[in-house]
Amino acid sequence: MEPRQFPQVAATRSSRGRIPGSGDRAPDGRESELAALGVEFEPITMNGRGMSPAEDARLLLSYLRILRRVRPQAYLGFTIKPNVYGGLACRLLNIPRIANIAGLGTAFLHRGMLNHLVRRLYSTGLRAADCVFFQNPDDRQRFLSERIVDPGCARLLPGSGVDLTRFAPQERVSDGRTVFLLVTRLLWAKGVAEFVAAAQELRRVHGSSVVCQILGIRDHSPGGVDADTLERWRSEGQIELLNAVSDVRPALTTADCVVLPSYYPEGTPRSLLEAAAMGKPIVTTDMPGCRDVVENGVNGYICQPRDSASLVEAMTRYLALSAEERSVMGQKSRRKAERDFDEKIVIDAYLERLSHVIRTK
Repeated sequence: MEPRQFPQVAATRSSRGRIPGSGDRAPDGRESELAALGVEFEPITMNGRGMSPAEDARLLLSYLRILRRVRPQAYLGFTIKPNVYGGLACRLLNIPRIANIAGLGTAFLHRGMLNHLVRRLYSTGLRAADCVFFQNPDDRQRFLSERIVDPGCARLLPGSGVDLTRFAPQERVSDGRTVFLLVTRLLWAKGVAEFVAAAQELRRVHGSSVVCQILGIRDHSPGGVDADTLERWRSEGQIELLNAVSDVRPALTTADCVVLPSYYPEGTPRSLLEAAAMGKPIVTTDMPGCRDVVENGVNGYICQPRDSASLVEAMTRYLALSAEERSVMGQKSRRKAERDFDEKIVIDAYLERLSHVIRTK
């Protein structure tokens, strides 16, 4: 495919770039990387989890000001507030827009006022969008059944895709122990407590031959695991808490199996895509997005959400495999990543939609 040029497509994001696992915003040092790509950077102050009408009104005005000045050929939205307020600004200015629903977030866990408000906001921001990408079929069907989006613009992506060259299988030098690794923001809804409970049970049965590791950054939102609990887990010695890193590949290389017992409304978890690309067997829950990465019994095992006993059972099934069976399961993870989750699929889908909306506007 020949490269296509979209010189007037603008990119905007929070001026206080996202700290993984945090409700606050702070510089992330990536602005220079954007500049190196030839991207014009426009800072927008945004509280991703805030619910202040005044703050959100200022956010809408910021989008209107920048988009009116830049007049991009298309707007690409990602996460709720850019989709809602950036999308609404594009409606008012008649700018083509493509949204990406990267999971529904905790607001969709329970019915209630917050859930109703978020659905209304999505309905407003996505109305008459040129394209809305979803990262798993469950989210797409929910938005269609609740009439939040028009069926004609709803399309499916394989998550955010994964770079199959950067995330590739590496030889694992075994020391006789089996290492289970959880890579996630430290939110309760990611199943962190269930993973710790499973680790305690596996250590009770198998002793030091089983190691359970957590790699993640604290989330300071109300749903985050507090520092005292993390310190207690560390001191009890049932799990290993790894230091936060910018590159997860070394941790994935030394792991035998990657676990994500999430009951959070995921898109398609990037941690699982990266694990599959690196040829790791996976244990995860029967949740939208999570279950799309695993064929039960083929490249991993699926357990029930919020159920540490079910998680222990799945991890125990992995422990019962021979070295050859584990290797075959990892190879099937890699093949699934190559077949279903190559980031080129995502890039091509965006380029095709961009060409279409620019050509038809």
